[in-house]
Formats: sequence, structure tokens, C-alpha cells
Amino acid sequence: MKKLLLLAVSLVVMSGCGFLAEGETTAKPETFKEVATNLQVPWSINQVGDEFYISERVGTIAYVKADGTVEHQEVEFSSPLANVSEAGLLGFILKPTFAETKTAFAYYNYDEGEGPFNRIVTLKLEGNVWQETDIHLDGISTGNVHHGGRLEIGPDNLLYATIGDASNPNLAQDPTSKNGKILRLNANNQWETVSLGHRNPQGLAWSDEGVLFAAEHGQSAKDEINKIEQGQNYGWPLIEGSEEREGFVSPLLHSGEKTTWAPSGMTFHKGKLYIAALRGEGILVVNVETAELEETITGFGRIRDVFSNGEELYFISNNTDGRGKAHENDDKLYQYVDKK
Repeated sequence: MKKLLLLAVSLVVMSGCGFLAEGETTAKPETFKEVATNLQVPWSINQVGDEFYISERVGTIAYVKADGTVEHQEVEFSSPLANVSEAGLLGFILKPTFAETKTAFAYYNYDEGEGPFNRIVTLKLEGNVWQETDIHLDGISTGNVHHGGRLEIGPDNLLYATIGDASNPNLAQDPTSKNGKILRLNANNQWETVSLGHRNPQGLAWSDEGVLFAAEHGQSAKDEINKIEQGQNYGWPLIEGSEEREGFVSPLLHSGEKTTWAPSGMTFHKGKLYIAALRGEGILVVNVETAELEETITGFGRIRDVFSNGEELYFISNNTDGRGKAHENDDKLYQYVDKK
């Protein structure tokens, strides 16, 4: 792949953990195209043939037709969406049986008058309206921020979810709490903990070899990319960044002491890990074999999610989320055209 950007930085590895030094240079992508416009705080990308289903934090599903026309489909939730910061309809992943069942898993924040909570449900598309049919995880506390919210289907065909620490760091180390964890819904329809010690994880992706990686927000910098192993503890709030401590796993890569990425959705594409960056306003391209950040694709503002179908790479901007600078017809779904 032709380089879009060469970083004028050195990536330093300390105790097996890389971090990004100051002085990076950025450049706009050489080539891309707009697939759809006027999305409403989009969060998670799904593709079916030439069409897309994208969750929108305002509580709708953006159905993007092959010609780029967007229909904002209503979702009927069993509880009202919470109105705290960063809340709403977040993770959304079509079930492997979607073609037959028209169902998907969804993650949203709700408030019935006792404060915000997280919930994971099944939604069923009936006509052009999504109906909530089943609740799989409920009553998970959350704060004004740190909701987590990513849903993905793993190579084992099981549902994985990232749960934030609800702005209560101690919950990430509490084995009786689901906060600050990566969870999996097993074949017996029971939730099990994959890993703990996470602050606000928002990205999950598997390599071609089936290795799981996760992205999470650091406290003020030190945003992490972690290689996830079953049952391991990733340290928050006891360690972060390059810090080491017996019994905890340090990250594969982090953003450094002064740099913030605010990483969100991620995907593997042609052997490299692509990570959406909100505060970093770009797409990070990481070589997980060398723990190096090789490129940063910029020029679109805040990026919430990236998606690969194996041949093509898509991403969504998130400039209408109240923290970005919205441009005309934002937010948008883009296709990155990889010219050899």
C-alpha cells in the first residue's frame, strides 16, 4: 500500500510496550470517496452487499442504500435513552443469521429515572422499524462518560462486548462487577469475562490468526492498544501506559505521555490494524507484529469506526458529536481507495 503518511517520529519500545513520540507529521489521504452523508452521530458500521446499517447515537439506524441514499430507521427501545455525555445507541452488530432473521445485537445507555445504565439487546427489523425483542445484559451501571459500548462477533461466532468503568476506576478491578471488562456471551447464553482492568475500551478486532486486540482510552493520554488473552488483567487503574507490575499486562502500544488518540472502533485490513481516533482525528495504521504505528490517515476530523470487508475499507466521521467541528453534510461514511 502506497504510504499516505510517513511519521516523523521514532517509535520507542520500552519493556515491550511501544509509545508514540512527539513531532508527527500528517497528510490528507490521496484518494477516498464519500459513500453517504448527513449521518447523525454515527457509531458502528455494518455492511450487507452494497448496503450499510450504521447505528446512530441519537437512537436510529442509518440504512445506506447502494446509491448512497440514507434512511434513518426508527428504533423502539424498551426504555428511554440516557441523555448524559457520550450516551445513546452505541454498539450495533448484525447477527450472522441476519439474512434470514433480520436481527442484530445492540448496546445502548438508558435512564428510567434512577441514573444511566447500559443494556445489550436483540433488535429485529420489521419493515423499516427496529423492535427490541430480547434483553441479554441489563442494569450495568455507567456514569456521565466511560460507557464502553463496542459489540463484535468473534471468530468463534460469539458476541463480544466492551464495558467501561462508569467513571469508577475501582470497578475495573472488581471481579463481581461487569464494568471495566471485555465480556463474551457464550454458547450457553451466559456472560463470561474475557479480560478485566480496562478503563473505557471502545474497539475490538481479530487478526487473521484469530488473535484479539482491543483499544481503550487512557486517563489523559496513554491511550492503549492491547493484545487480549483470556483471563488476563490489563491493569487499570493500578498501571497504565508503559508501567509494569506483576500480575498485570502492559499494552502492545500506547500514545505516550502527552499525546491523546481517543481510539474507538478498529479492524484488520490486509494484515494491518486500522484504528479510528476521535481526539487524534484520524485513522491509525498499526503493525501488530512490530508494535509500530506506521501511518496516520487524516483530513476528515473525528473518526468513530472503521470497517473492512476484506477488500475495501470504510470509515465514519464523528464531527456532529458535540466535540468536533462539523462541516457541510457531516457526518459521512467514506470508502478509502487503496491505490497500489
